[in-house]
Order: sequence, then structure tokens, then C-alpha cells
Amino acid sequence: MEQQFQQEHSGHSGNPQDPPKKQKNEAIEWLKAIVIAVALVLLIRWIFFAPFIVDGPSMQPNFHTGERIIVNKILYDVRQPEHGEVIVFHVPSEGRDFIKRVIGVPGDTVKVEGDTITVNGNVVDETYIKEAVDEKHNNNELYNTEANFPNEQFQDGKVPEGHVFVLGDNRSNSTDSRRIGFVPFEDIVGRADLVFWPLKDMKFVSH
Repeated sequence: MEQQFQQEHSGHSGNPQDPPKKQKNEAIEWLKAIVIAVALVLLIRWIFFAPFIVDGPSMQPNFHTGERIIVNKILYDVRQPEHGEVIVFHVPSEGRDFIKRVIGVPGDTVKVEGDTITVNGNVVDETYIKEAVDEKHNNNELYNTEANFPNEQFQDGKVPEGHVFVLGDNRSNSTDSRRIGFVPFEDIVGRADLVFWPLKDMKFVSH
């Protein structure tokens, strides 16, 4: 009887898995899963998306200094930029990135005369700045008081292959294709898709 009790007692202490050890293993698995998930998020962001901080008034009234934007980096690997899209691109001469709106695509002939923009002879309906333009016109003022296009620096208004013509929404305070010329596709970072900061101003970008 004593021998049987010892065997049963010995078997009872060795069969169940040690609870602390089991909990430790589960914690390690959870930690691995979290690390992998974070790594995937960072990888996806690095490959597909990039953050951009608006700096300056050139895209007012639609974008403002300090706003944080998510830039879609892969869209233009699939297709070319289209009219009206807001893009972020490198400007080698400035050593930084700009945010502007696409007005002309390859093959287009662009003309900027005051507040009238034509592409291939057709007036562009710029609904995204209509209110600001109307406000100026109601006061008998021009919205665009700066450079026109073509100009002395850039005399050909036809957009070459592999390039886009861009303008800032704030025409009187923007360094854009009127001053830096056409933007090569290879300098484009991507399309601005989402304003995520400040939170109160979070919105998808209208194109």
C-alpha cells in the first residue's frame, strides 16, 4: 500500500505542465507575434507609404503648415499621375520635397495667364480654389499676382514625356513649375492621400 501511494504521489507531481512555464511560453509567443506585426507595419509603411509635413503657405487654402500627410508611394508604379492630383516630389535644386497639384501631364500644352489656366486650349475648372478666387475677384483683385506660363525662363508650354506640370493652390505664393519647370516622374515621391494630423483636421485628400 505504501509503495502504491508513493508511485501515485510521484506520478501526480510529474504529469501536469508547470503553470508558470506554460504562461512564460505563451508570453513569448505573444511577444513574437507583436514584434512581427510591428515589423510588418513598418515594412509596409516604408515600402508603400511615407509621412510628409506641410511647410509653407503654397497650398493654402487646402493645406496648412504643420499638417501631417500620408503619401501613397506605389500608386505611380501602377499608373501615371492624373490631372488635379496632389503630389509630393523631390526638388534637387532646393534639397527638399514639395507638395503641389498636377495641372498638366505628358503631351499637354499648359498656359497660365492671370487666373485663367488652359490645358490644350480648354479652361481648367479649379473647384478646389473657387471660393478663394471668387473672393479676390469680388474685390476686383487677381488671385494669381505672380508668374504666368510660359515665361522667359520656360518658353515651351508643352509637357514633355515623363514629366508633369504642377502648381501650388496659393498661386501668388508658390514655387512651382512656373519657376522650377516640369517635374520628372522619377522625382515624384507619391500622391498625398490622407491628412492625419492634427486629428481635428483628419481627412482624405480630394483630387
